[in-house]
Amino acid sequence: MSIRIRVAALAVTGLLAAGCTSPSGETARPSTDGKPSRQAASPSVSPPGTLPASLTGQRPSWKPCAAPEGGEKPGADWRCADVRVPLDHGRPDGETIEIALIRKEARDKSGRVGSLLFNFGGPGASGVDILPRAAQEYGGLNRRYDLVGFDPRGVGRSAGVVCRDDKELAAAEAGTDVTPDTAAEEAAFVEDGAAFGAGCARRSGSVIPHTTTSNTARDLDLIRHVLGDDKLNYFGISYGTQLGAAYAHLFPSRVGRTVLDAVVDPTADGTGHARNQTIGFQRALDNYFRSTGESPAEGTARTVRLLERLDREPLRVGDRKLTEGLAVTGIAITLYAQSNWPLLTSALEKAERGDGSELLRLADWYNDRDEKGHYGTQSHSQRAISCADSSERPTSAQAKALLPEFRKLSPVFGAFLAWDTAGWCAQWPVKGERVDPDASAPGAGPILVVGTTGDPATPYEGAERMAKELGAGVGILVSNEGEGHGAYGTSSCVTKTVDAYLLDGKVPAYGTRCS
Repeated sequence: MSIRIRVAALAVTGLLAAGCTSPSGETARPSTDGKPSRQAASPSVSPPGTLPASLTGQRPSWKPCAAPEGGEKPGADWRCADVRVPLDHGRPDGETIEIALIRKEARDKSGRVGSLLFNFGGPGASGVDILPRAAQEYGGLNRRYDLVGFDPRGVGRSAGVVCRDDKELAAAEAGTDVTPDTAAEEAAFVEDGAAFGAGCARRSGSVIPHTTTSNTARDLDLIRHVLGDDKLNYFGISYGTQLGAAYAHLFPSRVGRTVLDAVVDPTADGTGHARNQTIGFQRALDNYFRSTGESPAEGTARTVRLLERLDREPLRVGDRKLTEGLAVTGIAITLYAQSNWPLLTSALEKAERGDGSELLRLADWYNDRDEKGHYGTQSHSQRAISCADSSERPTSAQAKALLPEFRKLSPVFGAFLAWDTAGWCAQWPVKGERVDPDASAPGAGPILVVGTTGDPATPYEGAERMAKELGAGVGILVSNEGEGHGAYGTSSCVTKTVDAYLLDGKVPAYGTRCS
């Protein structure tokens, strides 16, 4: 369980407003029949440099999308396909995996710019699932772009990582204290993290060494090529901004019109990301309390008292319990969008009266658990990608050393996020790639970098640092004064600015502010 970066606020807001239904069983998944044909892409499109013709010569074979279990098929305008990529980009002639795609073609064929690929974050979010649900927000862009979603490697239909079954996940959720207070709780916490990694190795051992963001960026370049685009036009949200920056660093000359919204700080290591989120979630919680007329200090103290009671004695909800960790998760999810703040008011009031059902329901949505107790696998993919990326493996002693600082930064979220640094990749079965990524992209075209001042999960300061790291003339900072995780579709000013750039190529001035 973690409150690390998750899917975009757009998806969170809509689903919470609908009653916290789990995303599994609601969204489109790709068809599994029909493999890509090997028709050559347009000769004007620059191919990836070292891949064999069997991969660069393929074209997706688009077919109607299959309906997910218990859900409805996307509309007739959506088509699904697969693209084969090397499992190991260091061995391009070796084993391949299939990357699942979904597409809705541009309405204006004569004015078509090309494909616009989306990544909604996580890491671990399924673009095949999310894009059809979110497409109304991007309807204006669909006039001149084919909207394309994909499941990154290790996610969903693209060699998706699986680490635990439902029974194991439920047992860990109920039995692991994520802010341990005793030596026994600490040992169980670390053991649970190690057991999760061992499960990934057992069930998905051939995939997890290769789930790095840099490998996904290389997949994107092959997808760009087989779709027939000379440059990659891209919209990345949350973790998707990290992926977009990785692509720009590796392939600066192939960067097309690119937007990064809700930006991951490229200068932060794992502890730095945890610190950023500790600050960001507390800042958002303070803003929530101010909106209710309660002082942040009083509201925080009241919330801490609730969490301390739950740590001593969880609230029973049917045959389950609302633990301190689940309560923190339920609080966190409501801070992803200001429109969800009334849910937090109701959930906290009920929990203080002894009814933990609403906070538990919110935590279940965040943890991808449906009403029948079935869990999705986004958290499996999220951890596999994060731990393949990062070479850091903090110990319990290092996490404990963070506690005074993190608790001061956030009495509500600090301990949770400090301990998460040690539990997340504990005894992970493969080595990570690096400490922090290189986001420099000399020679790339302008990239819009959108930061929101009240973003809890990717605080605004990360956007400033990303714009700087991309380089002068490349990173174009757009600042949104507001709340929530992601600005496009919620801020009319940001939406207009991004649309003008993507549709008409109008690059805004660096430092453009929206309020």
